[in-house]
Amino acid sequence: MMSLEELKKETDLIDEINWDMTPEEAVRLYLEWGNNWARGDGYVIRSKGDYTTYFVVNCWARPYFIYLIRRNSDEAQELAKFELPQRFEKDVCELKGVYALDPDVKEWLKKELGMLN
Repeated sequence: MMSLEELKKETDLIDEINWDMTPEEAVRLYLEWGNNWARGDGYVIRSKGDYTTYFVVNCWARPYFIYLIRRNSDEAQELAKFELPQRFEKDVCELKGVYALDPDVKEWLKKELGMLN
């Protein structure tokens, strides 16, 4: 599994990140196939070859971690793992769980990965 520093070098992987994907949406798309047609949002999963790469914040125990996940209908692979900066803990990890990136963490992470100047 990659660190943040290693991920910074993987420009092809960075380019495929879906910054709008949430853990809930990934489950709906890839694990609840029967519900996908009803929303009409343009995402249709046709095979195990369809996947999404996205970030989640794991707030179950300290230290809290950000994971880069690649999910298809068969599995979720953890591609990268690094600590959530402490300054974001109060806003993101108020309750235990797994969460999408909040806007401040997303902006910080995009800067770290060279996507914002």
